[in-house]
Amino acid sequence: MKTYVPSGKDVSRNWHIIDAEGATLGRLATKAARILMGKHKPTYTPYLDQGDHVIVINAAKVRLTGNKTEQKVYYYHTGYPGGLKSTGAKKMQDTKPTRMIELAVKGMLPKNTLGKHMGKKLKVYATDRHPHQAQKPEALALVAS
Repeated sequence: MKTYVPSGKDVSRNWHIIDAEGATLGRLATKAARILMGKHKPTYTPYLDQGDHVIVINAAKVRLTGNKTEQKVYYYHTGYPGGLKSTGAKKMQDTKPTRMIELAVKGMLPKNTLGKHMGKKLKVYATDRHPHQAQKPEALALVAS
């Protein structure tokens, strides 16, 4: 009996679209990360990028549970001494809603070169308009909780 080991040539990539309107940020991010990694495919291999492309629309309408809107803080560093900056979740959702989803999803991907390649297949848009109609994305439903 032989064991099937997939190679990078055998990968077929599909496009999926997730509507973030009314969805919880963490649940949306885990669903997107699983698809980007390819864990939904029977041929999943941890050391290969076999995942699909993910489009997230209506990023401005994603919701945070509990007091995260007031208490959650996003940090970044400018690169200069004493350059640690912070932004609250409410301000981030108002100004850069796409960045909030990108950070949540990319934080769930592997922290290596393979994870960076997986992260490039994520497309996030603040409204319901996106330029990927030609790829014929399949709609994915999030399980409501």
